[in-house]
Amino acid sequence: MTASPLAGLPAEQVLKTVRTYRQGPLLTVELHLPEEGNAVGDAMLDDLLTVLDDQDPGVRVLVLSAAGDAFCLGGDRREFPQHLDADPTGDGIRVSGKKALRVCEALTANPAVTIARVQGRAVGAGVGLLLACDLRVGVDTATFRLPELALGVPPAWGGLLPRLISEVGVARVRELILTARVFDAHEALGLSVLHKVVPADALDDAVMAWARPVLRRPASAVRVTKAMLNALASPTRLADVSQFDPELLTAVLTGQRAAGTAR
Repeated sequence: MTASPLAGLPAEQVLKTVRTYRQGPLLTVELHLPEEGNAVGDAMLDDLLTVLDDQDPGVRVLVLSAAGDAFCLGGDRREFPQHLDADPTGDGIRVSGKKALRVCEALTANPAVTIARVQGRAVGAGVGLLLACDLRVGVDTATFRLPELALGVPPAWGGLLPRLISEVGVARVRELILTARVFDAHEALGLSVLHKVVPADALDDAVMAWARPVLRRPASAVRVTKAMLNALASPTRLADVSQFDPELLTAVLTGQRAAGTAR
């Protein structure tokens, strides 16, 4: 387990699945469901939206971290059948998908520079969350997987697929999605899923090596530059259909339930 740099620091906000820690203009948002591998369910999406929607404008750097051995083991698939039992038309899945899209968009468009601090496994939705961040550093033992097809669903969560294609390139993404194979931190670095790979004991130093210079820059210049970078990246996502992710996922799962093939 990678030791948390937050040990002994009082939490600013303690929610059901997320904790936040404030150090002046630096805010750490910690996924805090370690016993479940920080799987992303509706409760975590709600907690993340609570934090991101009410973010203090004085926050200049936001670090997305995770408690326990895993960064995030993906979406909580136990909720899919629950949603379908409650409403066979799949409205619960649709609502959840829209929340996921809002969370990832809130990270990408965040006025603060966002840094993903990655340890252990990042799977599916976990990859989606870290890709929504501006900068991404992981330990050299971290692993990654996009298992959606192996689980019988499309990669339709939080705008994951267009972000992957924009950052990694369509040819490599095609292979990762179709094979659903595990890849390690060094391959993730070569794919630009990560920007930096470090030993576990250097993870927090790497985060701060990025945070410190950002905090020294004029806030308005950083904010405008980030907006420019996001805008200039947009042409590479002209066919971005991420707004349809909730509908695509709902259609597949309701169809599987109707056909009796749901996994």
